[in-house]
Formats: sequence, structure tokens, C-alpha cells
Amino acid sequence: MKRPTKLLVAGVGTALAAWTAWGLYSGRSAEGVPYESLRSMDGVELRRYPRTLLAETTAPNQVAAFRRLFDYISGANESSESVSMTAPVRTEEPAGGAARGGERVGVTAPVRADRGETVSMTAPVRTDEEGDGVRMAFYLPAGYTLETAPMPTNSDVRLVVEGPKTMAVERFSWYATSGRVANAEQSLLDTLEREGIEVRGEPTLWQYDDPYTPPFMRRNEVAVEVDLS
Repeated sequence: MKRPTKLLVAGVGTALAAWTAWGLYSGRSAEGVPYESLRSMDGVELRRYPRTLLAETTAPNQVAAFRRLFDYISGANESSESVSMTAPVRTEEPAGGAARGGERVGVTAPVRADRGETVSMTAPVRTDEEGDGVRMAFYLPAGYTLETAPMPTNSDVRLVVEGPKTMAVERFSWYATSGRVANAEQSLLDTLEREGIEVRGEPTLWQYDDPYTPPFMRRNEVAVEVDLS
């Protein structure tokens, strides 16, 4: 092998190793929403989640929604307080999936606030359907309550409390394009139907990674509430 080719191969290998190392670091550095794993079946895990507090907004697309929520945890609140975000980030979108498309919105941990303070973010990001737009939510750390969390200064951002619930979750990797999300949702629902488990509502997308995580290391999940009674 000629020297320039060897140098190119070595450079690509070094870059790939660094990219992979960043993916490992970012995946381990974000706080996550705690849950109890109940059981697994055909790639689907049943989890019990506690009461959670979220910062939520509805916007025309993921980028606008993410920016509003990021501004909130970076200090756009009545206390001018930096807020750690808990994984995942949840996103809900129209049934057609147009807003999701090829956009890649991830979770970075840590990130920098405008005044230089380090702000930890908790994954995943949650995305849900909401008319013609997208509803996105950041989970806040367990130490906050509705009374103690800083109030958003943007009226389009609201704090929401969710009670304990049981979720069925299926994980997939690579970028969360509309096609991959739709396939994962269908696989999840098919498994639950075979198992005779009742579904409540529609599936939602959870994303855990920052935009720089390699696609083969990305953690995405589709989740839906279920009734095990």
C-alpha cells in the first residue's frame, strides 16, 4: 500500500475511533428517567415509570421546538436558572411524519448556557403528534416539582406533570427517519397485539443522543402506554 493511502486509511481510522469514543461518552454522561423493567418479549420491554415533570412545547417542526426548550433550560425562565434535563427527549408528530422527516435533533450532555455555566441534559427527547406540528418534551430531573421548577418566560413552553405509567418500548438504532420510526412503531404494536396487551394512545418517539453520536451507536425508542391490569 502506498504511503499516501496508508496515511488516509490511518486518518479515517483515527477519526472513526474518536467519533465512537464521543458516542460512548455522550451516551453515558446524560441523566436518564428512572424506571423498573418488568419483562421483555420479542424485542419489546415493559417498563414502569414514576411520576415525572416535563417542560413541553408545540411548534411547526422539531428544530423550533428544540430551540424553545433548550432556551428554557439555559436560563429563559423566571429564576434565570440553568436546569438539567433528563433523558429521554420526547417528540410527538403528525401521523404523516412530515415534521420528523430527515431532521436530526439530538440531546447533548453537557451543553453550555449563554453565561458559560455547564448545563446537563437528560435524555431521551420525546416527540408526539400534535395537529400539523410537533410536540416535544424535555424530562426534568427528579429533584424538581411543579412548585420548585423555574417557570418558563416563554408562554409557548409549559410545565406538565405526568403520573406513573407502564410503557412498552422497542429500541432501534441509526437516524430516526420517518420510515424507521414507522417500522419500529408497527413492530411494537404487532408484538403487543400478539401478546394480548392493551394499548393506550399512540406510540411516541424517544431520542437519547446528541447530533454528533455515530448512527450505529444511536439509541432511539418507540414507546406506547399499556394496560397490564
